[in-house]
Amino acid sequence: MSDSLGRFTKVMEAAVAALEERREEINDLNVFPVADGDTGDNMLLTVRAVTEELTRLDDEVSAGDLDDVGRTEIVEAVARAALLGARGNSGVILSQLIRGAAEELISRHGKPVDPQLLASAMLKAAGQARGSVRDPQEGTILTVIDDMASGLGSAIADGGAGPLPDNVDATTQDTALADALAVAVVAGEASVARGPELLDVLRESGVVDAGGYGLLVIFAAVLACLRGEPTPALAHQNAPTGRKVSTNHASSSFQYCVNFAVSGTGLDAGMLTGELEAIGDSVLVVGDSSTIRVHVHTDDAEQATALFEGQGTVSRLEVADMIDQVRERQERLETSTQVRSLVLAVVVGPEIRGLFEAEGARVIECDKTLNPSTSELIDAIEAVPAEQVVLLTGSSNVVMAAEEAARMASKPVAVVPTATVQEGLFVLVSHQHDRDASENATEITEALAGVRTAGVAEASVADKAGRFNAGDAIGFIEGELVLWGTPEDVMVQLVELLSDAELLLAIHSDDAPLTVDQLRRATESFEQVEIHRGTHAGWWLLLAVE
Repeated sequence: MSDSLGRFTKVMEAAVAALEERREEINDLNVFPVADGDTGDNMLLTVRAVTEELTRLDDEVSAGDLDDVGRTEIVEAVARAALLGARGNSGVILSQLIRGAAEELISRHGKPVDPQLLASAMLKAAGQARGSVRDPQEGTILTVIDDMASGLGSAIADGGAGPLPDNVDATTQDTALADALAVAVVAGEASVARGPELLDVLRESGVVDAGGYGLLVIFAAVLACLRGEPTPALAHQNAPTGRKVSTNHASSSFQYCVNFAVSGTGLDAGMLTGELEAIGDSVLVVGDSSTIRVHVHTDDAEQATALFEGQGTVSRLEVADMIDQVRERQERLETSTQVRSLVLAVVVGPEIRGLFEAEGARVIECDKTLNPSTSELIDAIEAVPAEQVVLLTGSSNVVMAAEEAARMASKPVAVVPTATVQEGLFVLVSHQHDRDASENATEITEALAGVRTAGVAEASVADKAGRFNAGDAIGFIEGELVLWGTPEDVMVQLVELLSDAELLLAIHSDDAPLTVDQLRRATESFEQVEIHRGTHAGWWLLLAVE
């Protein structure tokens, strides 16, 4: 093996080891774009694919054979391995960071890798990754690599290390690169820490960005390897189990994370992006003319792969159920520390149940009458795995039975009289597992004061005043009838009446004569829109705004 290739393999193996050690820690931080708890897994798979490719190349490249052509071959092989090994948003973005950096590192033929070239490689990596994302979000891994590249570049411009001689020895080169990486790591730590200031979902969930932190873990491991030291003691970033994970992102309306590769000739990384966005979101299509990697959140994996029929050969298909992943992550976090209190919500239907469970709540599922008995409520309270319970009624009809059950239960129960399912789901972000139920109830009640609810339903009978017929759409705000007409007209007008708010939550029924696309168009003026699928008896669409 060439000495350069061997050293490259060594630092990548160090990165793999560090990611393996902190994989679950990174997973637990994962709340954006979906709280599916797999960022650590995805980044590890990507870097591991690179090290496996380097090991394969070890059998082909003998000492002294790593000339410029050899470097090009290695870069192409490594970039392709990272691409094919990538999974999820974080893995695909990391593969593009690796591709951009690798291409820049071979751009100066015959010259050693020095701090200046390292800074250029980081800058190229940042541009490559940002260019692969349709809607770049600040506070994420994209910001972290930008800040690391900028920090190193500024240090060099202010009189940092100059270029290394062509005949530099390995020890001197490693020392120079380690000193440069130390500057980048400090900038990365600061960038990761300020992520919650830039991205609301991080601030609301009390975490830093999982992808940005994972990138910092990689760089810190490479730095330690170059210095021959153990991995630097990065401050652990623990996901606070006392907070519900916010899901203010469009992907809450899609169930599956779909990843696959397409191999062929004359491929275009931008191909079929529009078609993919028509059936899902969080779309990433990256690669070159022979291999592309596709990532999309959708409800139909087969439809996604079918789009590429005739374009090339589809392989490495992976489909993950994000609803299950979110639930598993929340359950794992709840059991990792003592839970002081949990929310118990009264709901109707399995889909609504799933929405609350995905947010960390326990539920008691009723029939469409939404009228559980006191004994049913007591049984549900006692089954909650927490010392105390916050009970969301979901309807004014449940309040009396809930208060009676709270008096009779063996553990403290704080009743919060929510009148609708959507407002209960909306204010779950105010609950923290490490607080008393009474404290949480106070926070939730205060949050409810700023929430307005609305909905679109089907008229069951004709209006006596002649305003609408049975089967027409009728719209309500805070329980008051305000609109009637066709389903789309009522929805559009209802959303307009709520447009003075910034954040809108919607629960869309599969039975509704309204499509999710119609709803998305109608709500474009809102700063944040959260759309869920869930059938609730008697309602086509449930809305809440803040």
